Formats: sequence, C-alpha cells, structure tokens
Amino acid sequence: MKALLLIDIQNDYFPGGRMELHHSEAAGEKASELLEAFRNANLPIFHVQHIASPNASFFLPGTDGAHIHMLVTPLAGEPVIVKHYPSSFRETDLLEQLRAAGITELVIVGMMTHMCVDTTVRAAHDLSFACTLAGDACATKSLAFDGRSVTAQDVQTVYLAALHGTFAEVTDVNTIVAGL
Repeated sequence: MKALLLIDIQNDYFPGGRMELHHSEAAGEKASELLEAFRNANLPIFHVQHIASPNASFFLPGTDGAHIHMLVTPLAGEPVIVKHYPSSFRETDLLEQLRAAGITELVIVGMMTHMCVDTTVRAAHDLSFACTLAGDACATKSLAFDGRSVTAQDVQTVYLAALHGTFAEVTDVNTIVAGL
C-alpha cells in the first residue's frame, strides 16, 4: 500500500520564519496539492514535525515556527510523528506505524531537501520501502563550504539527482497525482 509522508513543512521555513528556504511557498503549495489528492483517494498520510532542542536556532519547542504550516495542516486521524533528528525514523515510531498500516511504498515531500528529506529517503530505501520523491514539493537553501557558495537551486538539483534512480524515483506532483 502507498502512503504520503510530509517532512518538516513547518512555519520557520517560510517567509518570516527563522530559517526561510528558497521557494518554500511554491514547494508548500505543491505539497498541499498532493496532500489533497491523497485525501481524495483515501490513501494513508503521515506528517513529520521536527522539534529542536532548546538551544537550536529554529523549530524551538512551543514557538509558532515549529508548527506545521497551514498549507498542509494535519486532519484528525492523520498521524503526526515528532522527531528530533534529520531522519524521520530515528528514535520515532514511524517505522512501526508504517508497518502496522501495511505500507510498502512512500511518496515523500518536504523540507530541507539536503538534510531531512535526503536522510529520510535514504533510510526509507534501506528499510525496503519503494520511494517516490516529488522534487517540486521540496525546498532547500543555499550552502557554503571551503570558501565556495552553492545556490539553493544547485543544492536542490544535486540532491534530487543523487537520490534519483538509486534511492527514489524523483518526479513531480502532477505526475504522481495522475498515477493515483
């Protein structure tokens, strides 16, 4: 059975948040479209919410920034898995919930592509889930290393390219919706 996994689509990643990502609004809107399609098809949906340690700079406990964004607000009955690490599986009951629901395929969307999305997709693959990643429903940010800067668009492209084929089928929301 197929399920939708929404990773960390939270207020701090949107304009005005503590860690605004490049094109987070557009990615959030695409995630919302996919969420609506899964709801209409009566397919399982799992939300993941990152709550950071109190000394972190964003997703702080009890702040508006840590709340799931209104574009993808969970409905009653849709599980919300709270995590404290990049992997949605580490020290959570996500795997147990997926197995109990008979899930073998995951459609994944979320934020940040280069961190929590990448880590979760790789872990899901290692746990034998067939993964589809909606690249247009993910967002990231620019990075720098060793005196070099990498634009958010290039970070996004590199991470999607690295995941595609080996760890997931990377595609877009319209293609996924058409196949539901």
